[in-house]
Amino acid sequence: MKILDRYILTTYLRTFLSVFVILMLIFVLQTIWLYIKELAGKDLDIVVVFKFLIYFMPKLIPLVIPLTILLSSIMVFGSFAENYEFAAMKSTGISLQRAMSGLTVFIVILGFTTFLFSNNVIPWAEYNSLNLRKNIAKLKPAMALATGQFNQVGNYNIKFASKSGDRGQYLNDVIIRIKSPNQRTNATTIKSVSGELVGEESSNVLKLILLDGHYYNDIHRKKIKERNKKPFVKSAFEKYTINIDLSQLGDNVDIDDKSYSDRHNMLNLSRLNYTIDSLTQKRNKAHQVLSNNLYQRSNIARLDKLIPAPVKSDVQPKTDSIYTGEILDLFENENKSQLLDLALRNIKSTKQIIEAKQTEQKLAKINYNKHIISFHEKLALGFACVILFFVGAPLGALIRKGGIGLPMVIAIVLFLTYHFIGIFALNSAKSGNFNPILASWFSTLVMLPLGVILTKRATEDKSLFEFGNIVEPLKKVLRIKAKNSTNYKFLESQTEEELIEIVKNDKALGHHQNTRYEAIKVLRLKGISSDDLRAQGVLINKTYDTSQRLSKKYQVQSKLALVFYGITILLLLLFFVFKNNKLPSLQALSIQISGLSLVLFLIYYIRSILNLSRFYTHINKTDKKPKLALLILSVPLYPIVYPFLNVKIKADLKQNCLLNLK
Repeated sequence: MKILDRYILTTYLRTFLSVFVILMLIFVLQTIWLYIKELAGKDLDIVVVFKFLIYFMPKLIPLVIPLTILLSSIMVFGSFAENYEFAAMKSTGISLQRAMSGLTVFIVILGFTTFLFSNNVIPWAEYNSLNLRKNIAKLKPAMALATGQFNQVGNYNIKFASKSGDRGQYLNDVIIRIKSPNQRTNATTIKSVSGELVGEESSNVLKLILLDGHYYNDIHRKKIKERNKKPFVKSAFEKYTINIDLSQLGDNVDIDDKSYSDRHNMLNLSRLNYTIDSLTQKRNKAHQVLSNNLYQRSNIARLDKLIPAPVKSDVQPKTDSIYTGEILDLFENENKSQLLDLALRNIKSTKQIIEAKQTEQKLAKINYNKHIISFHEKLALGFACVILFFVGAPLGALIRKGGIGLPMVIAIVLFLTYHFIGIFALNSAKSGNFNPILASWFSTLVMLPLGVILTKRATEDKSLFEFGNIVEPLKKVLRIKAKNSTNYKFLESQTEEELIEIVKNDKALGHHQNTRYEAIKVLRLKGISSDDLRAQGVLINKTYDTSQRLSKKYQVQSKLALVFYGITILLLLLFFVFKNNKLPSLQALSIQISGLSLVLFLIYYIRSILNLSRFYTHINKTDKKPKLALLILSVPLYPIVYPFLNVKIKADLKQNCLLNLK
């Protein structure tokens, strides 16, 4: 290792370790703040609290490591640029890539180590932390009863609207569901106006006194008709006392019990791959069972018994023939009503089965997507470390600022962008609205082009932003003229002969070169074409006519694309308005027309881009063609991109016209 590489690496490592310790401390304090409710008032040993923190610290690594790499890279390379150390390196022929090469090897090793950590240590931490939290929650459960939701305490699920008192012992609007002996269904429901929790710290019994309520007990009968007539027994009470045994939930709880082990975030890659395969087979089997069930309930096999014997021989299926008559004509009149009644019952029962299965399938799909996301998140984390380094290092060299101030602000903004993009993508993927594989990589892929652009600009020794490239087109779009710009309004008062004379010989008349083009524009507004100008002795190349035709085509098609884009957005907004106001017919109509408008927008957008490409090919300026990636990104931002492209093609058409004038 050379002295320069050693110097850069040691400087980076010092900053990296300092930032890592500070960020880890911040996130650990945040963890304590988030889970203080679970830890407070449980008389936990200090060893258990330390266990809790140790199990949670590895789960913070996916947040801390990328942010540490990004911030350290900006700080170190910004400090090098600020202290002219990069200038000294460049004076000896050492480029930015050469200065980054030693650190790149370290970051790649760190990324691979992070992958191993996320594949082995984080699942272990998830496994232990969840089990520890479950065991802690069993200690003094009376303190953990939350308002407005069902709280499970043994075989009881307790819900109440509010609680009061110095210890929160008085409950209002209490609902209790008691599980059946098989632990599968809620056999008993108790509702009361109010209640009180009574208990002692030394006692293993929690007494719940209910006042003014009703007691509902389900009755399970064999016959469905009897069950529908008398589904439950109802009784009223003024005071009812429930004694809840806490002997299995209190001091006898084993804090080290680890019975929860099947969550997606507790598995490494090999176990995730096995589980995903099992879930796929389970889903396919469920679909097959549902399919067979629906087929059997359709009673298609019974139709053969309803067909009269003389007709049955005529409707036997054949290999190369199809029956085209009415299906009901195959049956006798007395069987037609029976068949229709059977069909209606089957449709109703099938609909109920499908609706019941929808919720089950939705939950299964969410669970499946979580396993897919967990699998790819472990792979994406290592790559994210490398990509964020190539974002931070050149960015630090470009901003030329070290220390904590500006680098900290930029790093936090970039990391929050990276983090929230990932959160939004993952939340969409869990519900099935986004591809789970792409969602795991989405934030990393978004940062990839940024890293490429910043590295390229830092290598070419360019500034972070070239405001001239942004301000000048913006001035043209907004038609803001410079103070010393020429006013061509005087051309509108000129006669056709005078304008033609300006086009022929502008220098002799003391005009600027651009005056010739402005004079041609005025002549065109007066209905004089290029052929008419040639007839008047103006030497203008015919290739300009093709350039003008392609430019006009582009402008027409781009305007149509802009119109259809606006219609698409407007109808999409109306779709959500109609949806919120529960107007299904208008909702369906708006989304259908919006989809049609979107298709027309894409058609005209593609046609305009093709004409733009032909225009630059015709004028032999293929280097000015917009890049494919830019064109794809400009689709959702078309109203912003449209005026800039319009100004660009007008400026290039003007230049082509002047080149074709002789």
